[in-house]
Amino acid sequence: MKQNEQTKNSVKQIFTEYLKTHSLRKTPERFAILDMIYSIEGHFDIEQLYEKLNEAKYPISRATLYNNISLLIDAKLLIRHHINNNVAQYEKSYNTGMHNHMICSVCGKVKEFSDQNILRAIKTKKMTNFTPSHYTLYIYGICNKCAHKQEEESRKKDIKKS
Repeated sequence: MKQNEQTKNSVKQIFTEYLKTHSLRKTPERFAILDMIYSIEGHFDIEQLYEKLNEAKYPISRATLYNNISLLIDAKLLIRHHINNNVAQYEKSYNTGMHNHMICSVCGKVKEFSDQNILRAIKTKKMTNFTPSHYTLYIYGICNKCAHKQEEESRKKDIKKS
């Protein structure tokens, strides 16, 4: 069995147990949302998820999406980020490992990276009356593509001034 299918089966089991523990119904819509989320690579917003579900011929209302997103966050299968413009972005959280985010302030592109030095610093940090479970690090800047574009625009302006 492929890694992605193993992950999907594991999250389905976790979600099934979560629903049972909280006396919630196991609806096909909930599992369609979960399956689609674990098919998406990287970050997404509600609108992107809504469109992907519609493309897959599984129309689900936005209200149903928002309600189930909250359940998936509570079940620790999804993480909510507020990266750009206060639009919530989400990413799957099961079996993804600790990672950080570099965010381009121009185009909004998010790139994930891991750094053992950062992880080691957090693990060795003595925190009084606090036990960390996970962390999120956002580094804002300009990606190479946008920086190159800005340099080109600047050169063109300089040439016109000459």
